[in-house]
Amino acid sequence: MQLIIDTSLPGIRLAIDNVGAHICAPGREYAPLQKSIETDRQSVALPVEVEKFLGENFAAFRDLSAIGVVIGPGSFTGIRLGIAYAKGLSIALGIPVLPVSAFEIYLENNPDAFVAIDSGRGDFFVAAADMEPTIMTIDEVETEQMQYAATVGHRPYDLAGALPVLRRKLELETPPVIPLYIRPHYAETAC
Repeated sequence: MQLIIDTSLPGIRLAIDNVGAHICAPGREYAPLQKSIETDRQSVALPVEVEKFLGENFAAFRDLSAIGVVIGPGSFTGIRLGIAYAKGLSIALGIPVLPVSAFEIYLENNPDAFVAIDSGRGDFFVAAADMEPTIMTIDEVETEQMQYAATVGHRPYDLAGALPVLRRKLELETPPVIPLYIRPHYAETAC
């Protein structure tokens, strides 16, 4: 069973894949299970909510075989929190932890799309299958998106889309889990 942790946005989002798991409740389908938790205190709520989420789905930490964590783009502090917690669980459980970007999640269901995520600062974080993540103005986005079949990123992604990404990465050499920062954080720009 794989767990996905997302603290890149406000609140906490969790997903597990219980396919083939012995822990599924009677009458429940084997499919990704998800939960969104609204909280202003991610650091306090994350450990409690992960344990509660597993329990609600008849699972325990020992049932986990891998952990995926959303590495961005998103909140600087939220990303670091999610990565630190996932790495801690990984060490304690002796299982791999793997990075998954929001771009990979969007592109999982829309591989030919242009991803444009509002940064909240008057520009957009953008990427595509043939484009590395970068920052663009709205004018650049309007021009660039015309080269793609669709544009995504204006609605929240389905966190279950991270599970196939995680499974593919498990078959390859484990990439390091480092935050995906497309622009310097406030502390860097203030120096």
